Amino acid sequence: MKKVDDFIREKMEKDPDFKARYTWTMQKAEIAKKIIKYRVKNKLTQAQLARKLGVTQQYISKIEEGEFSNLETAEKILYLMGYGVKISIIPLHKKHSEELAIT
Repeated sequence: MKKVDDFIREKMEKDPDFKARYTWTMQKAEIAKKIIKYRVKNKLTQAQLARKLGVTQQYISKIEEGEFSNLETAEKILYLMGYGVKISIIPLHKKHSEELAIT
């Protein structure tokens, strides 16, 4: 039986669109983990963190679930935690060969 990691690796090699979606999902999960860890370490509820940032508790909950409707708010939260955000634009298909980094 194949391991999950092997399946994902093979799928990414065969399907650049899958690779892009998977990478984006993993990046969102990493942001969510950092926010949850910060909140727990600082003994903040979602509501308390939301008040500090001027957003709703529901929005913090969505970010912690990996649902991002607004990267600017996620960036504010990460800035509060001492992190910055770097966005990379990458080609989805091999025929596009340049990579742009926007910071």
